[in-house]
Amino acid sequence: MVLVVFLCAWLVRRRLDLSDSLSGDRVWRVWFRSARSSEAGREVEIRWGLVRVIVPALLLVGVVWAASIYGWRMSLYPLEFLLLLLLMGAPGWKPLLRAYSEAWSRGDMQAAWHHIQDCLPADERGQAISPDEMHLALSKKLLVAVFERFFLVAFWYVVGGIGLAFLARGLVALREHWPQAAARLHYARIAGLANWIPARLLACTFGLAGDLAGWLKDVRGVLFASGLAADQVLIRAANGALTGYALDPARFAQVHPDEWTAFGGRSLKAIRDLLNRSMLVWVCGIALLVIAGVV
Repeated sequence: MVLVVFLCAWLVRRRLDLSDSLSGDRVWRVWFRSARSSEAGREVEIRWGLVRVIVPALLLVGVVWAASIYGWRMSLYPLEFLLLLLLMGAPGWKPLLRAYSEAWSRGDMQAAWHHIQDCLPADERGQAISPDEMHLALSKKLLVAVFERFFLVAFWYVVGGIGLAFLARGLVALREHWPQAAARLHYARIAGLANWIPARLLACTFGLAGDLAGWLKDVRGVLFASGLAADQVLIRAANGALTGYALDPARFAQVHPDEWTAFGGRSLKAIRDLLNRSMLVWVCGIALLVIAGVV
């Protein structure tokens, strides 16, 4: 049933994303905004943020455990399905990427930057960067957003159930939406621990879903480097797995100077296709685990 619940939630969530519906980020922002500000210092704020995520996760684990003991486990799958719909999803990306690709095809890099600057990290907004750097920043953000809102949730749901999936996604939400900006850096470090294994598993999946030979050349020293964050691991692994210099704007411009205006849209399509194929690999892997009786 784990595979069935996740697969149904993933398919429905993709449809919701296309219509920009049911944003889980909005729910997290409302949930965190209701937290009372403490005057005792930053450490207390960090603690209260973790409480907001850990306590519901523990309650979910307890409910699943009790239902399993008393034979009510099947009755919880509809609840898990609804929770997965909220935990997963990246609505709003389709119109943004379409507008960005259209601006790039016109050669209007200023308009392209205008469309995407709000979705980039705060330290990268407003900077006068080149088109190459702008596109790589967007590509990295897209990879991380899809990873944290789909693959991260899928990994911990399969490994530890809905409770661990809620905890992992909640840590990412704390890093992004906790009202006190000073505490977000600490939440980012904690979220990095939850990201470490699934990010490297997805990086390995890129090799199966893309160009294996190119992936093998670029992935050396990346998978087990403890100092690399998830975004660095994913962008380097994706760069090796994608053909046609999809994540190498400078090289693409040298090889195909006449097709430069098509690079933006072509590159983003290649990234999306790689992520879609990678999710299919994960679904097949989960199916094999179910058949083997591991899950």
